Amino acid sequence: MAVLGKGSAHGACSLLHAAPLGYGSCMALNLPITVRLLDRPSKRELNDPDGVLDRVLEAWQSADHPLPEGYEADELHWGVNSKIPAKQGLKSSAATCIAALRALVHATGAHLEPHEMVHLAATAQLAAGVSLTGSIDDAWGCMTPGWKLVDVQAPIAEGVLLEDQGLPSEEWIVVLVLRGPREHQPQLADFEPHLPAFQQALDALQTRNPLVALTWNGRGSAAAFKDIEGRKMTNDSFMNSARAAGITGSGPALVLVIPQNQRQAIDRIRSWYTGRYSNVEIVETTFLSREGDDELE
Repeated sequence: MAVLGKGSAHGACSLLHAAPLGYGSCMALNLPITVRLLDRPSKRELNDPDGVLDRVLEAWQSADHPLPEGYEADELHWGVNSKIPAKQGLKSSAATCIAALRALVHATGAHLEPHEMVHLAATAQLAAGVSLTGSIDDAWGCMTPGWKLVDVQAPIAEGVLLEDQGLPSEEWIVVLVLRGPREHQPQLADFEPHLPAFQQALDALQTRNPLVALTWNGRGSAAAFKDIEGRKMTNDSFMNSARAAGITGSGPALVLVIPQNQRQAIDRIRSWYTGRYSNVEIVETTFLSREGDDELE
């Protein structure tokens, strides 16, 4: 079995859901994914129930990009190694698309600008039915460390309004509370009564305060999804010393942020949730930040 190309990306958590205001943002997390393009099926079972990888290949061909020399589309196969929990709001589909596109670039020598890659990822996700908006902000977030504020209604090449290096990984622990399978897929109308919370998140991003944005976005999302348990669990985290907390994406995972030097608080939060909720899994990770701090006007 030959590896024709390999690409990587990472998961992310929501700072602003794109559906209510048309602006979206997410911050990179240390949840890596690697996708390999192969000349025969992998021995490891491929877990892609929504067919996202097939939609990536279709989007690639529709854009007239080349396949690896000597291969037809039906001769290509995928292998995935991912640390991103699926269907939890942690951008697993967007990250899969970006990593797969990077594998195709590696295999063919094609050149894609970042905005072209985001466009193909959005096309694939809409075709697979895993996104309300195309998850343009998610794709941007899974490509590079830090966070970006994206106008998802603008042309993709012009849509990044603001970007930031992110929060230092040595200062913060990110605790993910995984809550089992998603039970409710939100509709656009669900967000309309809760726009003030999302506006608060947008205002926080404009002043470069991502933790405040994460919390306000989580409050708006819990209300939009009618996730009473999620709102209660978020409030519990503040009682246990979390500095920020909220539902990410369309849920159901919760993202809690705690200072690295408060190990006792982290252990207390882990014990609190696992002791009170039978269906949760706790994952600890960090943000992915980068050097420099660029703003795009």
